[in-house]
Amino acid sequence: MAKINEIFYSIQGEGTRAGEPCVFVRFTYCNLRCNYCDTEYAFYEGKDLSIEEIISRIKSYNCNLVEITGGEPLVQKEECLSLMEKLCALQYEVMIETGGSISIAEIDKRVKIIMDLKCPSSGMEKKNYYENLKLLKSTDELKFVIGNEDDYLWSKNIIKENDLENKCIVLFSPVFDKIQPVEIVNWILRDNLKVRFQLQLHKYIWDPQTKGV
Repeated sequence: MAKINEIFYSIQGEGTRAGEPCVFVRFTYCNLRCNYCDTEYAFYEGKDLSIEEIISRIKSYNCNLVEITGGEPLVQKEECLSLMEKLCALQYEVMIETGGSISIAEIDKRVKIIMDLKCPSSGMEKKNYYENLKLLKSTDELKFVIGNEDDYLWSKNIIKENDLENKCIVLFSPVFDKIQPVEIVNWILRDNLKVRFQLQLHKYIWDPQTKGV
């Protein structure tokens, strides 16, 4: 059984699949406490569901794109890995969003990983498991959520030290309502970084506090 906070059908708000219809499975629990977290309600709230029940709910939406998210889904490692493997076997396109503090080594290679490496202003930088950077595939996405210029400079250094521009898709995203997007865009253009800037579309389509979108 897995403890699931919510399963819902919406559009993908971030990354290279932004704007596409997607089924989201939000796992309960998180081992991090980022100071800008927008899903604190997933820390503890949830319902116990079998893998079969989760898949049945996913099938009801008639959508082939599925994202596993949280919280931190890999806290429930066995259940999370099993669900993704079974979804891949059913020919779903599967993505997982993870905070980068838990090893991604055992994730099915068919799954697209969206890893959120924690910048200093999150308060969780020391929790980053940097060995994960070696495991990313060229189709995976590495996200930096940036709250100030120190975060930007830190992210730029991480990218350079690990040659990430040539390894995977790199995303820069602003902490919502903390920094103006144009500031980050100007820094990217100034430094000619080969990264992809993004906004959280769902926070502009719906009220930023709305759940299940």
